[in-house]
Amino acid sequence: MGQKILIIEDEKELANILGAYLEVEQFEPIVRNDGKEGLKTFKEEEPSLVLLDIMLPIIDGIQVCKEIRQYSDVPIIMISAKSGEMDKVIALGIGADDYVTKPFSPLELVARVKAQLRRYEKSTTTSNMKKEEITVGELYLNKSSYSATIKGEILTLTTKEFELLYFLAKNPNQVFSKEQIYNSVWGYSGYCDDNSITVYINRLREKLGKYKIDYIKTVWGAGYKFSEQ
Repeated sequence: MGQKILIIEDEKELANILGAYLEVEQFEPIVRNDGKEGLKTFKEEEPSLVLLDIMLPIIDGIQVCKEIRQYSDVPIIMISAKSGEMDKVIALGIGADDYVTKPFSPLELVARVKAQLRRYEKSTTTSNMKKEEITVGELYLNKSSYSATIKGEILTLTTKEFELLYFLAKNPNQVFSKEQIYNSVWGYSGYCDDNSITVYINRLREKLGKYKIDYIKTVWGAGYKFSEQ
């Protein structure tokens, strides 16, 4: 089965119909019939999307949506028996991504599920790519492409030189011992090759120095840190 879709709907027949349509599309539906069980299941199963009815027993859909939004940004599609504009405004205002009014076509809802998942996956990918980009002054590093530029020019680095520079730049003003650097960049614990780290640090300083940039500082007796100052 594919991605988990949590259906929190007290109309059992409707919930089962939606589940059947989602199964045909290779999703894994999980059905719960009240807000309390829905929230509990959300935390346990970590679904990719939630179909959430507004009128629910024990805890209503509005409150369920609010609680989910405290710690997750997965897509939520609200389902309501009311066609009032105010309900839609409230639902979207508390963090729902979409809103459908009963009666509706199960096929249309499945199409909305797919659309929300595509949107979410795209935004997540973009967000992760941004997290892999670092800009400090006139130095730009991109982890996804292992590319570096400085003052608009390509900075030619070996893979390990890039990884070392990226590690330091990602943790500015933090002092790392040679052992910490070796463990984090080379991935080995225990034995630390001091000479290798010194050689790589010197290579980076030489390459950055051509552009009159001195970001890698030695902290005597402690290690190295990356600082723009």
